[in-house]
Amino acid sequence: MVLYGGGKGITLLLNNGFGGLTNYALVPIPLFLLMGEIFFHTGLGGRMFNAIDRLLGKLPGRLSYVTVLGGTAFSTLSGSSMGSTALLGSLMVPEMTARGYKKHMSIGPILGTGGLAIIIPPSALAVLLATLARIDVGALLIAGIIPGLILASFYIATIYIQTRIDPTAAPAYEVETLSIGQKMRLLLGDVVPMLSVMVLIVFGMVGGLITPSEAAAFGALGVLILGVLFRCLTWEAMKKSVIGALRVTLMAYLIVFGSATFSQLLAFSGASSGLIRWATSFDLAPVAMLLVMFGVLLLLGMFMEQISMMLLTVPIFFPLAATLGFDPVWFGLIILLALEISFTTPPFGLLLFVMKGVAPKDTSMREIYLSAFPYMGCSMLLVALLIIFPQLALWLPGL
Repeated sequence: MVLYGGGKGITLLLNNGFGGLTNYALVPIPLFLLMGEIFFHTGLGGRMFNAIDRLLGKLPGRLSYVTVLGGTAFSTLSGSSMGSTALLGSLMVPEMTARGYKKHMSIGPILGTGGLAIIIPPSALAVLLATLARIDVGALLIAGIIPGLILASFYIATIYIQTRIDPTAAPAYEVETLSIGQKMRLLLGDVVPMLSVMVLIVFGMVGGLITPSEAAAFGALGVLILGVLFRCLTWEAMKKSVIGALRVTLMAYLIVFGSATFSQLLAFSGASSGLIRWATSFDLAPVAMLLVMFGVLLLLGMFMEQISMMLLTVPIFFPLAATLGFDPVWFGLIILLALEISFTTPPFGLLLFVMKGVAPKDTSMREIYLSAFPYMGCSMLLVALLIIFPQLALWLPGL
């Protein structure tokens, strides 16, 4: 109202807000969230986590590994970082706290695997980025598979190092020993069916049989069918799933609504264009220019939401990347990784606040920040690998 002069500011708020929400590329978000909520409330998620837990045996820090392995699978099913972090936090943190795990062993892996939902398909943000940048949606989604799995392995290595340095961070407890037959039954009965949903919708998109929005709908349908087959789909579970998906969707859409206007204010004041123009005005080598763009995204991530960051930077960064000779799919994946890291960038990374909402009441923001840093380092290492070996991202789409 101050900057635009009275009522015109309110009109702008409404026009920008509803304009930001009426974007077809946002359709997969509530559907992927519904898919994840049904997976959680029907108990299918619990079955998969328990199966992975039992398959890992007496491994030190087992629940942290379960979080990464199960969370990676769940991130692919939910497609939303905020939804994934909220559900993993409410599911795993109380269990790990009861087992005597230190905060960084319970919170860190969840913040890390929540970000994996951006990279591993089906990713709602990847769909939006590909739409805005006018690149092949299927190619960008498939490009994230190998880097996403590498990042998950980095997280596992981080947990292993942390348990070696401080064994008391994740106390051991007794578990039953399983035979090979029991392990196969757990794998085929409780893990493979859940992962098959993700595999089918990814192959559907790659084969051009379904669009990303249809993939989200088929994913939700696939989890519904699993709920019926496992006889765990109840009216109560369905009601909780719809309410849960609605709550997180409204939270995400309210952020989009407000940030659309915030982006407009930044553009009107010249702040955003000035920052990007300044950052891209240097006569630098292509790799140095890439690092500057990456740094701009990390800086914006401290104060802004990911969709707004994309709306601000994509129209400038992608034409610039084309002039520098970057492959658009590879560059898109680097941008997604920057967005993934910015989700946990202090002081205002969104996942930090989602975690604060589901963590035990005595958890401070400082503890959440410190828990996130090792996993941010893993993502930075993956970016370095992708710069050195671009084929990690381009090999699968190239097939």
